[in-house]
Amino acid sequence: MASRDAAGTLVRLRAEPPAWGFGDLYLRRYRAEDHGTVLDLHREGLAQVGLRPGDGVYYDHDFFRMEDIYLRNDGEFLVGEVDGRIVAMGGLRRADLVPAGQDRALGGYILGGPALDAVEMVRLRVSPGFQRRGYGAAVVEALEQRAAEYGYRVLRADTTELQGPALSLYRRFGWSVTRREPIGGIVNVYLEKRLR
Repeated sequence: MASRDAAGTLVRLRAEPPAWGFGDLYLRRYRAEDHGTVLDLHREGLAQVGLRPGDGVYYDHDFFRMEDIYLRNDGEFLVGEVDGRIVAMGGLRRADLVPAGQDRALGGYILGGPALDAVEMVRLRVSPGFQRRGYGAAVVEALEQRAAEYGYRVLRADTTELQGPALSLYRRFGWSVTRREPIGGIVNVYLEKRLR
């Protein structure tokens, strides 16, 4: 494992498969054996802010197609470990693979064109007992690096107004709100960042 310097710098440890160190956090590419833990972390994160299945915002169908949606389609999915335990995660998926808004929650999946233009940063989660240590920022920074390496021009994300820490994190990294959409009584916030 890598150690963090006094400034809390994210350090690239390996190009492929990608890996980073940030203090006691080790970021690496998702593996199939991570599935159950990653799905639990996702559900725990949404429950923490009151999101639930059927609300029009909550969805998890992509977790059952990780390789297709993330790893075989010019995307990425990272997990962050502390002492071998997964405590953080986040992914990149081509923005043309899954629709936005309420259609997303209904499980829509489409295969877009070959041009790499926009990518979505999704599934950014940190286990409640490990929050406020900079791990979310480390995942965002690593995923932004991967998006640039793939040649994407635009990063997109969405979250809800209920997820204040996520909104603050995106803003800290220079993302801008592009629109808001009420879905099932919850306001979904869409953000964007230009990479080039």
